[in-house]
Amino acid sequence: MQSCKEEVLPKPNGFLALDYKAPEYVNYLGDDCPYSFMKNTEARVKYKEDCSAVLEYPGLDGALYLTYRKVDGNIRQLLTDAQKLTYEHVVKADNIIEEKYINPEHNVYGMFYDVTGNAASQSQFYVTDSTAHFITGSIYFNVTPNYDSILPAAAYLKTDIRHLMESLRWKQE
Repeated sequence: MQSCKEEVLPKPNGFLALDYKAPEYVNYLGDDCPYSFMKNTEARVKYKEDCSAVLEYPGLDGALYLTYRKVDGNIRQLLTDAQKLTYEHVVKADNIIEEKYINPEHNVYGMFYDVTGNAASQSQFYVTDSTAHFITGSIYFNVTPNYDSILPAAAYLKTDIRHLMESLRWKQE
């Protein structure tokens, strides 16, 4: 038998390495919606008529879904619905860690939920001014949930969610 002139050596074991570009953020003013935020330049925003939006991340095969609701004496119901949506994942989740978010300077208050395990959504949040505006958000990937496989992408998007929460501003009406 003959082969190439170079000696063939076995390749070392490899590990999956998912490297993502460092996020760059730009201020995003959504059409005629009553809020603005800083968004990752990798995300494409698609707005709906009710000021809800989808931030699509083509390189991650996932998206951040934002739902906007007006507060009209229904803040208690909106909070209950947001918490219920998160805790519906408890069946598949290993743990759900809550982190309060308070920014009195810009009148933004909320909660960030870090969901670990094979749940459909690895992060969820809500923000509100308690009197007029309420936004919920959830990460979803276009794959069957396997926590170990999507962990790097989920961590990347968690950073974006936190940045969105910290940069969110309500427009003056």
